[in-house]
Amino acid sequence: MRNAAQSHGPVPVAALVTGASSGIGEEFARQLAARGHDLVLVARRTERLEALAAELPTEARAIPCDLASEAEKLPERVAELGTEIELLINNAGFGTFGPFWEIAPHRDAEMVRVNCEAVITLSRAFVPGMVERGRGGVINVASVSSFQPLPYTAAYAASKAFVRSFTDALHAELRGSGVSALAVNPGPVKTEWHEVADDPRRVPAWIEAEQAVRETLEAYDRSARSLVPGRLPRLVYNLSRLSPRPVQLRVTERLYRPKG
Repeated sequence: MRNAAQSHGPVPVAALVTGASSGIGEEFARQLAARGHDLVLVARRTERLEALAAELPTEARAIPCDLASEAEKLPERVAELGTEIELLINNAGFGTFGPFWEIAPHRDAEMVRVNCEAVITLSRAFVPGMVERGRGGVINVASVSSFQPLPYTAAYAASKAFVRSFTDALHAELRGSGVSALAVNPGPVKTEWHEVADDPRRVPAWIEAEQAVRETLEAYDRSARSLVPGRLPRLVYNLSRLSPRPVQLRVTERLYRPKG
């Protein structure tokens, strides 16, 4: 794994992690710091972000930012730090739950801006510099939900399918450049996702954030294109591929259908 100590030239380099104030994003920050990376941490919750930055053993700078409305301003704020971004982790995202026509329109629109538009905006801002320097990478956090339509989380699953498809294509474009792109597709992880999505279901975690991030960074070290971390999520994904799409939709509609 490339780290700050291996950078060339006087300009310091860092990994940028969005959605870093909790869950998978926080775990990315901790494991990257343990590997020696300096960090730029991005999230909406200032207190949590600054508290995490203060705990880490490497230099970590916090940038409070709501990616639903401020993603285009973030690259300029990063530039003001005088730091080159050598690893971009687009982790920030959230979901919605319920019949599509009952979800507040602004909420799904915000979700698409964070889950999709911010990924494009930040990748476009930082990937050209990586290509010019001949090193670096992008890790985009998608989901096992990206592999099939999911009734009652319709827009969320579609947004994650966008992330996975974009990352696959970017990986191919970057071949031979010294820069890589990896899509990670976690199954249910113990995070705040269900609370934010207003999802009343109690879905047990299939994998801990620590394992999801550890396997992701190992896959990034190999310049992998895509990953489903954890044996159980990989098994479920592989089994689901054997079912015809109409069968998948009938089964998932029943499983995801709101109670009452």
